[in-house]
Amino acid sequence: MSNPDSFIEEVTEELRRDRLFALFRKYGWIGGVVVIGLVGGTAWLEWSNARDEARAEAFGDALIDALDLGTPEDRSAALAALPADGGQAALVHLILASDPAEDRAAALAALDRVAADTTLPPAYRDLAVLRRVLLAGAEMPVADRRAALQPIAVPGRPYRPLAEELLAYLLVEEGETDAAVAAMVTLMQDQEASDALRARLGQMVTALGGALPDSSAG
Repeated sequence: MSNPDSFIEEVTEELRRDRLFALFRKYGWIGGVVVIGLVGGTAWLEWSNARDEARAEAFGDALIDALDLGTPEDRSAALAALPADGGQAALVHLILASDPAEDRAAALAALDRVAADTTLPPAYRDLAVLRRVLLAGAEMPVADRRAALQPIAVPGRPYRPLAEELLAYLLVEEGETDAAVAAMVTLMQDQEASDALRARLGQMVTALGGALPDSSAG
């Protein structure tokens, strides 16, 4: 050979190629499994998403159909018969509890079930607690209402401002007017308070003879 180095490089390359083919024959199935797994996983994820969407749409259609029924009795029966679990079941219970004039005891029981279900997200449970406190009203002792509201009136809870609003109203109910006004004024300046909440509190503060915060004017 006129060029030994070139020959050696060619042989070395051939050896590398032979080793690569041997490794591929021996372990190539692993790559195939990985590819099949990726393709299968993607297909399963798409199918699962499509199934969940179809299930959600079917539930929504059934919910609308139930709410379109004529009498409260028919609506309640249709809602109670809906196949639902998790968040969907919580939503059904909350809807069932939204017409307490028909069956107050059943409404309170439905809200209790949602509030006590630790498998549900806090948003559903907290909303059920708020709704139950409002529905029970004065029939529920002030101390019990406060005990129910305080855990959801802490930072990070989804309905904290609403819970604080109800706690302020409890102070009014107890005759603690100054403390109630102070709590309402503080809540009006809370960044998480909605415009509707600020408007309600402003009316209450004015009715109680308190002074509105300067920021409420803007």
